[in-house]
Amino acid sequence: ENLRGLDSITLTRYVLHGQRAHNHARGDLTILLTAVQLACKVTDVCVRRSGIAKLYGLAGIGNFQSDSEKDLKTLANDTFKTNIEACEKVSVMVSESEDMALVLDRNLNSAKYAIAFDPLDGSSNIDANISVGSIFAVYRLHDAGGIRTVEEATKAILQKGSEIAAAGYAMYGSSTSLVISTGDGVHAFTLDPSLGEFVLTQPSLRIKDRGNIYSVNEGNSDEWNESTRLYVNSIKFPTDETRKPYSLRYIGTMVADIHRTLFYGGVFMYPTDRLHRRGKLRLLYEVFPMAFLIENAGGKATTGWERVLDIVPTTVHQRSPVYMGSKLDVEDLLGFFQQTGEQPPSICDEDTLDEDDLSFEMKGI
Repeated sequence: ENLRGLDSITLTRYVLHGQRAHNHARGDLTILLTAVQLACKVTDVCVRRSGIAKLYGLAGIGNFQSDSEKDLKTLANDTFKTNIEACEKVSVMVSESEDMALVLDRNLNSAKYAIAFDPLDGSSNIDANISVGSIFAVYRLHDAGGIRTVEEATKAILQKGSEIAAAGYAMYGSSTSLVISTGDGVHAFTLDPSLGEFVLTQPSLRIKDRGNIYSVNEGNSDEWNESTRLYVNSIKFPTDETRKPYSLRYIGTMVADIHRTLFYGGVFMYPTDRLHRRGKLRLLYEVFPMAFLIENAGGKATTGWERVLDIVPTTVHQRSPVYMGSKLDVEDLLGFFQQTGEQPPSICDEDTLDEDDLSFEMKGI
C-alpha cells in the first residue's frame, strides 16, 4: 500500500520512450529536456524557500524587459542557463532576462538545438505568494556548425512557432506541475516530492471546444481595439438566452492563466492597447510555446489577424498580441475581427519603442 504510485511514468521515462519511437534519434533532445526539468526542480525549491531565504528583494537592476527583477528571478535565470549549458546539446539560448541571444557551444557549435525561455513568469506576483512558473520552447537548428556570433545565433533562432521541437511550462503553486508537448499531444506531470520526480498525472490533455471563462486584464479595456471590446461584451452580456455569461478569471501570471484555460476551457487574451501597440507578451518564449501547447491540445491561437504559430519573428524579444484557448471561443472572437475589418498594428510600430522599452533606453540598459 505504501508503494502505491512508485510504478508511475516519470517524465524521464516518458521522454526516453519518445526517443525510442524515432529510429534516428541520438538522444540529444532527451538530454536537453532532462536538463530543463532539473532547472525546474531547482527553481521550485527556490520559490518555496523564497520567503525564508529572503529572496523577495529587488536585485538592484531591471531585467531587459523592464519588469521589476527580483533576486529570485535572477537565481532562476542563472539556474536555467547553467543546467542547459551543462547538457552540451544547445548552441543558442535566449532568455527573457538577457538582452541578446547567447552562443553556448564554442566547439564549432555542434549542438543542434536552440532554446528560448522565461525563467520566472509572473515575478511581480512573488511577494503575494501567487503561482509563478517557467516557460520554454526548443527549436532545431538547421546549420548549427555555422553559428559563431550573436548575429548568427539570433538569425538561427528566429523561427516560426510551428517549427518548435518541444515546448512546455512549469507551474510552482500548491503542487508543482510540468506540462509539455513534443508535437504528439500535451501531457501534464506533477512533481512527487517523495521521489523527486515529475510523474505523469494527466496524459493526452484536450481542451474543451468551448468554455465559459475569459481571462484578460480588463483594467485595460478602454485601450483595447474595437474587436476585442465587442467580443468581451458579447460573452459578458449574451443576447442568446440559451447562453450564460462567461466568468472573468485573471491571475496575472501567464503560466497560471494558461494552465486553467487548458484544464477548464475558455479563452486567454492579451490584446494590443495604447501602451503596448505591438502587444506585451513575447513571441519566442511566451506566446509561441503556449500557442504550441494549446494547438496540440486541440485549441486555437491567433493574433486576431493570423495564426500565432505562422509568425516569423524578426527580433528575439519581439512582442505580439494573442488570443488562445477553446477552438469555438477563438473562432467567435475572429468573427468580430472580420466584422470590424480592423487592420493589424502597422509594421512600422515594430521600430517604435513601447513605454517600458523606452525606460530602459533612457537608463542606458
